[in-house]
Amino acid sequence: MATRGTMMNGRDWAILLVLSVLWGGSFFFIEVALPSVAPFTLVLIRVAIAAAMLWAFLLVRGERLAMPPGAALAFLVLALLNNVVPFVLFAWAQEAITGGLASILNATTPIWGVIVAHIFTADEKANPAKVAGVLLGFCGVAVMIGTDLLGQVGAGLLAQLACLAATLCYALAGVWARRFGPMGVPPVAVATGQLTAGAIVMLPLVLLFEPPWLAPSPSAAAWASLVALALFCTSLAYILYFRLLASAGATNSLLVTFLIPVSAILLGTMFLHESLEPRHFLGMALIGAGLAAIDGRLLRRRPS
Repeated sequence: MATRGTMMNGRDWAILLVLSVLWGGSFFFIEVALPSVAPFTLVLIRVAIAAAMLWAFLLVRGERLAMPPGAALAFLVLALLNNVVPFVLFAWAQEAITGGLASILNATTPIWGVIVAHIFTADEKANPAKVAGVLLGFCGVAVMIGTDLLGQVGAGLLAQLACLAATLCYALAGVWARRFGPMGVPPVAVATGQLTAGAIVMLPLVLLFEPPWLAPSPSAAAWASLVALALFCTSLAYILYFRLLASAGATNSLLVTFLIPVSAILLGTMFLHESLEPRHFLGMALIGAGLAAIDGRLLRRRPS
């Protein structure tokens, strides 16, 4: 098998930036919805609405869900790794920790990604540039945290461990999803299949552990957040993610988690009138250096 290059083109970087905004906003929407929506129910509504929208998208385009041999099981495993387990873990964790801390813990995904891709793929082996890039990016995230969240290091330990377990699931999903390319399943179909499987898995869990007839009705703000979470942060985001995965590989696709805290700060500055501190700029610079190292673009341009 030929070795897959690490350099991303301009379209890949554009998709990466859009994804960082969409998934950065997901932590905000979850935090708004959680006071009136239980975690399992939140995940079910999120994946069910997103799946319905993607089925409608396929119907409008006159397409059918590609189901080659083995696709059904592959969709189920992908749903567990990319939706059910991590979505539930993050929703549960955000009952104990802030969305900001959860998004920062989410930035550990590329660390798992480099390790998982090195173990389970033949064409995305770790090299010094990738390792250095991951370390630089993680240092940038740590600098952005500063001393504000140090008081939370000992609090909500299980919640923080849950976030780290979720990021490991995301890394495994990134490698697992590569099998759909050789199957001939396009990105929209992959997203539709995994979200449909996720909704099927979540429905009995909600009926068993969070019966709707015993739960309070979600508030208007919660419903608005759930719809935004489903349409933009899930259905649209996964279409873009699988397109990026097909063209840039598992390791590069996971770089979006480094940018999520950055987008959260920028969105807070624009819409909530929050101010950026010097450590935020330093952190973003380190993250940028890490992305450049993993991408390899600058190193290739250096003269021999």
